[in-house]
Amino acid sequence: MAVTPKDIHMALARITLPDGGDLVSRDMLRALTVDGSAVQFVIEAPTPEDAQRMEPVRAAAETAVAALDGVETVSVILTAHGPAAKPAAPPSLKIGGHPKPQDGPERVAGVDRIIAIGSGKGGVGKSTVSSNLAVALARQGRRVGLLDADIYGPSQPRMMGVNKRPASPDGKTIIPLHAHGVTMMSIGLMVDPAKAVVWRGPMLMGALQQMLTQVEWGELDVLLVDLPPGTGDVQLTLCQKTHLSGAIVVSTPQDVALLDARKALDMFNTLKTPVLGLIENMSTYICPNCGHEAHLFGHGGVAREAEAIGVPFLGSLPIDLDTRLAGDAGTPIAAGDSAMAQAYATLAKRLVDGGMG
Repeated sequence: MAVTPKDIHMALARITLPDGGDLVSRDMLRALTVDGSAVQFVIEAPTPEDAQRMEPVRAAAETAVAALDGVETVSVILTAHGPAAKPAAPPSLKIGGHPKPQDGPERVAGVDRIIAIGSGKGGVGKSTVSSNLAVALARQGRRVGLLDADIYGPSQPRMMGVNKRPASPDGKTIIPLHAHGVTMMSIGLMVDPAKAVVWRGPMLMGALQQMLTQVEWGELDVLLVDLPPGTGDVQLTLCQKTHLSGAIVVSTPQDVALLDARKALDMFNTLKTPVLGLIENMSTYICPNCGHEAHLFGHGGVAREAEAIGVPFLGSLPIDLDTRLAGDAGTPIAAGDSAMAQAYATLAKRLVDGGMG
């Protein structure tokens, strides 16, 4: 039976690196080719110094692949990525590198509570809820941070009205930006907004780890983390590697959105992250001309779901044109005094009174 790349990856995933992880999870394999019974691949170490210490790993990888059925010859080359770092120079402030090994969940210095805001799918207004809730909490007198963890589609810089690149006084730490009383950080502040972020999972995890641990968040009562849609690498890394106080799930009322929201709920349950409550967004629409109320996406579905699974229902928010215009303009509607601002203020007060904000 001919050997396959999948067979080789499975064999190499069992070889543990000296500083944690394995060749596959650390994304160190390059140029894997299978030609009949002959296998060739390259192990790319992060630095030449690392490569000098990895000869036993190279030998173990060669032995593991040679032991597979259908393999007769194996050629493994050990190389390094880039030149050796100069000892006296500070590390490059490059967002999106490989994650640093760590032992279990870590706390973020100075941050009392971390709350993830997630959804099972995109398009339910999760980022809008995150930015406005952050501003509303700040107006309640809380010290609030907002981390935009949607690496592929960061929207918080636009919604919060900031576009400067964060400073770094020493090349090691990142100074976050401030807007509307909120301390914030986003990958969108570090990359060209016109360019797509084309990264593999390890780079996503590395970027998230940097934004949590290298940013000078200061003393915060709560850090809100605006998660990307779905149940992927970012969610997994955050729940497993950070001390989360809990998660809030945002959904619209219709059945299609609730199907995916249930997957998000199941993910948090699987990862033993407490769900602090559910929010129903786009719950109703009030015509500004005639005052007629319409339920464009249904109504009450999230409240019924919260009751069914036994978690708090934190509130419903209407679909509102001014909320969208305010977000596009960079001043969240929660910063004003409109009816929508009051809705977010009520939601923020509920979190504060419940000890979550």
